[in-house]
Amino acid sequence: MPPPLTVTFAAGPTGPWRIERLSIVAGSALPAATHLAMTDQPGASWRLRGVVSHPRYSTAAELKTLAGVQAGLGRPEATCAALISIRKSEAWWSMAQDERRAVFEDRSRHIALSLKYLPAIARRLHHARDLGEPFDFLTWFEFAPEHERAFDDLLAELRASPEWTYVEREVEIRVRRID
Repeated sequence: MPPPLTVTFAAGPTGPWRIERLSIVAGSALPAATHLAMTDQPGASWRLRGVVSHPRYSTAAELKTLAGVQAGLGRPEATCAALISIRKSEAWWSMAQDERRAVFEDRSRHIALSLKYLPAIARRLHHARDLGEPFDFLTWFEFAPEHERAFDDLLAELRASPEWTYVEREVEIRVRRID
């Protein structure tokens, strides 16, 4: 098994993605910036690190289903992207993993809701809590411009779920790839 992949999202004056919108959904903001890169860069306004590691709240059957329909990152047509940075409350982290799983899927249907939007929307989850970062999760989404409305619908559905009552900080960064 390969080692976990550590990714640094760095916002600054240069990068392959132009920041179109930085929205505070809950909690405090991040400093303004014009570009985003998935590598560290000098002069960054902010940096967020996360690790791609093993799935934590998915069953084997769910993983198999996701693998069968999920698209990969870096598709040429996916010129739009979003970085959703989330920190959950202490109430979330004080629950046992099976209790968090029950909120995540049994009550909120996080995976089931997301399946409706695949393969149009690709995503990769980065865990950041154990790195001492300001957010617990950094989720990177990529999609073609014609699927932006579907992405908005996905976010609305997820944010209306019981799981989101545990979110105490969320920043949404919308970007477009520079050709």
